[in-house]
Amino acid sequence: MLDKVNARTATMTVAVGQTARYGALNIAVQACAARPPDQAPDAAAFLVITDTRPGSSEFRGWMFAANPMVAIFEHPIYDIRVVTCR
Repeated sequence: MLDKVNARTATMTVAVGQTARYGALNIAVQACAARPPDQAPDAAAFLVITDTRPGSSEFRGWMFAANPMVAIFEHPIYDIRVVTCR
């Protein structure tokens, strides 16, 4: 995670089926998949990200560690990327 306003980064571990809070965001991990160790490393997570501020939009979809540009969470303050699945 990146807070673009304060230039702070953070790494969060969120279990599948759980929701974490970061600033005004609620981040729910609904599924996570990683490639087997004998293949090129990659991971994907199905996330539901909601901003608790009124009038904010929601992100719902897969994010990929190896190709974060496929599904981008567009937010004026935060940038979120999947790193891995455990």
